[in-house]
Parts: sequence; structure tokens; C-alpha cells
Amino acid sequence: MSKKDFVVGLDIGTTKICCIVGEIVESGSNPTIDIIGIGTAPSVGLRKGVVINIDSTVESISKAIEEAELMAGVEITSVYTGIAGGHIKSFNSTGIVAVKDKEIKESDVSRVIDAAKAIAIPLDREVIHVMPQEYIIDGQGDIRDPVGMTGVRLEGKVHIVTGAVSSAQNIIKCANKAGLNVQEICLEPIASAAAVLTEDEKELGVILVDIGGGTSDICIYKNGAIVHTGVLAIGGNHITNDIAMGLRTPQNEAEKLKIAHGCAMAAIVRADETIEVAGVGGRKSRLVPRRLLAEIIEPRVEEMFSLIHREVLGSGHSELLSGGVVITGGSSLLEGMPEMAEFIFEMPVKRGVPLGMGGLRDVVNSPKFATGVGLLKYGGRNGSKAKFQIREKNIYDKVRGSMRSWIKDLF
Repeated sequence: MSKKDFVVGLDIGTTKICCIVGEIVESGSNPTIDIIGIGTAPSVGLRKGVVINIDSTVESISKAIEEAELMAGVEITSVYTGIAGGHIKSFNSTGIVAVKDKEIKESDVSRVIDAAKAIAIPLDREVIHVMPQEYIIDGQGDIRDPVGMTGVRLEGKVHIVTGAVSSAQNIIKCANKAGLNVQEICLEPIASAAAVLTEDEKELGVILVDIGGGTSDICIYKNGAIVHTGVLAIGGNHITNDIAMGLRTPQNEAEKLKIAHGCAMAAIVRADETIEVAGVGGRKSRLVPRRLLAEIIEPRVEEMFSLIHREVLGSGHSELLSGGVVITGGSSLLEGMPEMAEFIFEMPVKRGVPLGMGGLRDVVNSPKFATGVGLLKYGGRNGSKAKFQIREKNIYDKVRGSMRSWIKDLF
């Protein structure tokens, strides 16, 4: 067995499945992780962040895992995986307990969190996260760690994330069928926030928007704590569908056009630029103005950001977010996305890329790897590290075992 500690993040997305392997150099609340392997595969078994075909998803996971194993040189056995989809619901809750010995202990903190999450939820839903926001001791608030302090009444405010039991079980089932043990499921916007946001942004107040293929995930931080999370079933695939319909071109060609020539604001595209559009069913390709493509994309992106803005306003936490908006995820790479977001939110907007990683960090230095890197950080922070076998030794042991069995059969 290798003595090194590894952590693996498995981002099961609507358009791609991404597996990232990290070696924990230094553990703690802000772990130092070196990236040593990455594998990606097209995702064909999900729609809007939810598994709709287990066999196809298992096959895609296996391809991504195999690629990551070859690069990292280890056999992957356990992963941290993300969850998203329109079924995700979140809310804030408060719990109050009396402190027995006047000095607050870890057991008192556990009791107040249990009291805060003692809320009736439907049988078809389960709690995914209970995230402490602040503690209040005898009316004194804004306390992050109350252990060791003196008081008689402890109040705890928490953010609770729930999801459909079936969706979480299907993700675990897919990972298990691919030969993996799921250590923990993490809400994808929380993972993305761990990868791309700085502590200063979290303290000032910031909106993180992770725009993937099938969903747009939202996470709002205030005073260093999560106050709202949400998932909208709208993403980059809707833009691709619009292009395919508007330009009468196959879906895969529409995706290529979006990536290569797409722009979220028609006003910033030069009028003389042209692009080649492939025909359907063997028809000839044709030249069209690039601005036409932008005019198809712009209304959808505007609608997307308007829905996200409405979700933020509905959360009641839209005021005093001095950190502005950070957009990440594969669809945020589209030209003009930050400008359109600034127009809708009326706040400063930037693209978020994974921060604070070592090793092969250049390979994951893109918004599309935010969730995968965030799952690594989430896993490293939680400290439940897995010891993986070095792959070469493992293959050697397998060969030696096979030879022993052959020799036994001969004699």
C-alpha cells in the first residue's frame, strides 16, 4: 500500500464526467493538494443533472476513472461526488439548547445542530448538508466557534440542503457499479465555491453561479457562511438546442459552433465576420454572419441570467453583496458572458477559475473543472482520506496471483 494520502473528486455532469486525483500534501481546514491525474469522458446518461440511464452513466464514469488512473498511476477505489438537479431544495433553520455546565463543549454544539435540523421533511427527500452559519451565546451573535466560551443559552443558525432520495441513490449506484465507493456526496455549487472563491469574497458577500450543461447552480455567501443555495434546470445545452434549431444544423455541429464562435452579446461581434454552418442530412454547408449566431444565443443567455437574478432576489440576500458575482462552469467560457451578467445583475462580474492547487494545476486551470477541483478540496478538508494502491504494484500482484493459480492447476 502507498503511504501517501489521496483524494478523488468525481464530477458527474450533464455534458461531461470528470475525475480528478489529488495528493494531499498538507491537511486541515484549507488543505494543500497536488493534482496528479485527470480523466474526462462525455456524459450520455444524465439530463438536467439527474441520472436517466444507469448503464450509460456507469460506462462514462468507468472511462473517466480509467483515464485518471493511468495518469495518476494509482488504482481509484473511493471518490467524493457531486449532486445537482432541479430536485435540490435548501432553507435556513435555527436551533436553541441550554448549556449544562455553563462552559460550551463540542457536545453542546452537536446538540444545537441536531435541534436546528430537527425539521419534518417528506419521506422521499433526505438531508445532504447541514452547514453552520453562526452561533449566538446569550444574545451575542457572529460567533464562529463557541467551544470553550461561557454561557447558559446557545443558539445555532444553519443552512440545510435537501435532495430527492432516489437521485442521490442513483448517483451512488452508478459509482458502485463502476467499482467505486462514494465517501460523501456534496452539492455541486458548494464544491465549486470551495474551488474558485477567496475567503475575502466569502466575507464581503458574493454570488457564485456555476453554469453547466444541464443546470445552473447558485451559492450565496455572506459573512463567510452560506446563506442560500439553489439549482435551476437551465444550462448550456439549451443554448446548443437554440443554435441547432435557428441555424438548421445537427446538435453536435451546433455545440462546436457555440464553443468556437459563440458570443452572448451580439453588439460586440463585428458585422463582417462570417462562419461556416454544416447542413443536415448531407446538405451543403453554408456561410452565415457570426452576428446571426450571437443573436440566437443572446436571448437565451439573457433569460438564463434573469432567472438566476430572480432566484437571488427571492432568497432575500441580494443586498450588501460587495464581492459581486463570480461565474464558473463550462458554459461561462462563452464570450460575452461576464458582460451580459453585469448588465442583468448590475454588479461587478468575473469568471472564476480553480485556486490554490499544486501539481498539474495548469491542466485544470479552467472554469469547467471548478466542480471537480472543489470536490477535491471538500474531500481534503473533511479529512477522510483513502489509501490507494500504487497501480504498478497492483498489476504485479495480480500477475503473480494468476501464475500461482496456473502452477497449482498444473501439479
